Amino acid sequence: MAHTSRRSHREIVLRPATERRLRQALEKAALRYTAQRAMVFGCLDRLDCHPTAEEVYRSVRRRLPRISLATVYKSLDALAAAGLIAKLAGVDGRGRYDCRGTDHYHLRDTRTGEVKDLMTPFDPDLLAKLDPRLVESLTRTGFQVSGYRLEVLGTFGPADE
Repeated sequence: MAHTSRRSHREIVLRPATERRLRQALEKAALRYTAQRAMVFGCLDRLDCHPTAEEVYRSVRRRLPRISLATVYKSLDALAAAGLIAKLAGVDGRGRYDCRGTDHYHLRDTRTGEVKDLMTPFDPDLLAKLDPRLVESLTRTGFQVSGYRLEVLGTFGPADE
């Protein structure tokens, strides 16, 4: 019952373990697995940067020429709802998308908005190191800390003159 077009989409998208993880996460979030979602996830999974939706669209469109930007946005929203990707707020108002599932830090170019992973070990005790009473103080106010994000701001290259 497999259609050729669907089959060809599956063949070019994901490794079996990645596809299994995608299917399980979407199912757990009560969302359908689609070729478009798989293609968007595959694009993010292969990149070492944190693209905008428009950059994902341009990349995915090479293999799915009929995909719309709206479908890419909907796919990104579904993948985020399933906990497979994170949407990072952009300084320019455009979100950037991160597929790396482990806790990590980021570098953000304040000139271009580009975001990259900072390759240093994540420290789950960093908040306690910043202020040993911080988490306890927040808990007393009713705020439950569930994690944290850190961005190092700067520029990736020499400033244009």
